[in-house]
Amino acid sequence: MIYTLTVNPSLDYIVDVPSFKAAAVNRTKNERIVAGGKGINVSFMLKNLGVKSTALGFLAGFTGKQIEKMVEDQGIESAFVHLDNGNSRINVKITSTTENPAHKSEETEINAQGPSISQSDLELLFTKIKSISSNDTLVMAGSIPSSLPDSLYCQIMECLSQKNVSFVIDATKNLLIKSLEYHPFLIKPNHHELGDIFGVTLSTPKEIVPYAKKLQEMGARNVLVSMGKDGALLAAEDGSVCYSSAPKVQALYTVGAGDSMVAGFLAGWIEKNDYCHALKMGIASGSATASTEGFGTKKDVLSLIPNQIDFIG
Repeated sequence: MIYTLTVNPSLDYIVDVPSFKAAAVNRTKNERIVAGGKGINVSFMLKNLGVKSTALGFLAGFTGKQIEKMVEDQGIESAFVHLDNGNSRINVKITSTTENPAHKSEETEINAQGPSISQSDLELLFTKIKSISSNDTLVMAGSIPSSLPDSLYCQIMECLSQKNVSFVIDATKNLLIKSLEYHPFLIKPNHHELGDIFGVTLSTPKEIVPYAKKLQEMGARNVLVSMGKDGALLAAEDGSVCYSSAPKVQALYTVGAGDSMVAGFLAGWIEKNDYCHALKMGIASGSATASTEGFGTKKDVLSLIPNQIDFIG
């Protein structure tokens, strides 16, 4: 079983505002409300790919109830901790056209803080975490709210250290680095995040390779580096390094594309236990989501699987 943990879920209010202007009245062209949070996004995409998962995290108030309903309405199992106070956050995502021909659209995000989480709430989460069995996979994705220690992911991995659980970490900088001592099965920084960790600018696959390998030396088993429209690179546990460009699609809304890449990689790995196939499924899944409203379907994903994988020495 795959479990996904979203510590601070949200309702995402996604609006299309042509030529958005600050300090002015703007009117939407399209709008929708979806359950959000990186772990939840992974669960949504896994569902589309025919892979079961259970969503974990904290929910509060009327927004929390709606998030849970949206998750369960998609046929995804959930085991959320319900908080007594506050409301799960509402995030606003604005997509707007621009006058710059190089960037036909841009995305603006306004992310709320979310409810306060107490020690007793955290203990309830750990009760659920302890039910995870050997050979299960736990995806921990996204930031940790200020009411919780930034060592939370490490605490969870320590709690499960006596079990053969595969950890997947999609987080930034210190949160990611601290997790490496527990040898996660997969981490997924993008190339900007990878550059930030080491204080460098990375643009090409060959530039990325030595830094992906450094993360392996620090403890990661597999390092999947997303590069947006330029594809992704995988430094795999078997010593291989492979890269594939992304299929050319018209990107409509890129939020959730990286989470879809994680889901696609896991689905591909489960299907064939082959790293190249997992990379292809990851890239296709990210591209399928980026090119549609919502999450890409399995049919979309299969139509976008790259034909070629390049091996980098």
